[in-house]
Amino acid sequence: MKAAWYRSNGLARDVLEVGELPTPQPGPGEVRVKLHTSGVNPSDVKSRLKRPLIAERIVPHSDGAGVIDAVGDGVPASRVGERVWLWNAQWQRPMGTACEYVALPAQQAVALPDSVDFDAAACFGIPALTALQAVHLAGPLQGKTVLVTGAGNAVGHYVTQLAVLQGATVIGTAGAAARQQHARDAGAAHVIDYRREPVAAIVAELTEGRGADVVIDMDFSSTAALLPQKILKPHGQLVCYGSNQPGEVAVDFRTLLFSSIQLTFLVVYELLPQDRTSAIQALTGLLQAGQLRHTVAQTFSLDDIAAAHEAVEAGRVVGNVVIRL
Repeated sequence: MKAAWYRSNGLARDVLEVGELPTPQPGPGEVRVKLHTSGVNPSDVKSRLKRPLIAERIVPHSDGAGVIDAVGDGVPASRVGERVWLWNAQWQRPMGTACEYVALPAQQAVALPDSVDFDAAACFGIPALTALQAVHLAGPLQGKTVLVTGAGNAVGHYVTQLAVLQGATVIGTAGAAARQQHARDAGAAHVIDYRREPVAAIVAELTEGRGADVVIDMDFSSTAALLPQKILKPHGQLVCYGSNQPGEVAVDFRTLLFSSIQLTFLVVYELLPQDRTSAIQALTGLLQAGQLRHTVAQTFSLDDIAAAHEAVEAGRVVGNVVIRL
């Protein structure tokens, strides 16, 4: 099969290779998927740049979509021909979706409604499931004000849609004008240009000084500094799934203590089985009802995988980057 891989950490054009690898065979409890698309996420870029290699060769990307063409022992033959989307394909294993075929545990290949195309389905494993779990952890949002940081980014775009579907009023933050519009298109009632506008002051104005009921956050290293400025009301909750500064982050303890702030963190790769099952069921229902918008910003061929990684790394595309196979 045709595949892409890297054998050392480094810049995309320095380490990514495209060539031929043996086509995998599904083992017991596995399915083999003939891939149509492979999603490129920021975490894939970070892994290629600096995550220690767990094998001699890494075929990147955890997200993708295609059709099951073979099954291993213990998997019903009826699954052959099923359209599916994938999650955690390259998490803690060397074989991801930047290839023509991938074999993986059957539960990691989820049935895809006929109404959803393969490009969109390559956005589900990380962006959509992260958003669904974040909103789930935030609790019921009907009638609440939710501050969504990075509302014009891939996860934030889904978070905004999900919160609005629950009846929340969303205040989003975004930088570039295109991302601000993307957040509005998802249903954000207000969008703050965090690069040029005082986020805390505007949140205070929009909430009549109360602060948001919930913050769903993509960058704890920035948002933690805003907590003493009352962006979140007393007894409010911050749900966080990322930080631009991955190491130590200073947090004002008095603010957390005397405002009784609840902090909740998640990483989509390590969801509890029951949480992942619930998120997948919720996503399937939303897809069948046509209630979610999906944004594919750019598509590339596998031969152009370095350019796909560079597009994600540059951070200028609005929406997801997908490789078509």
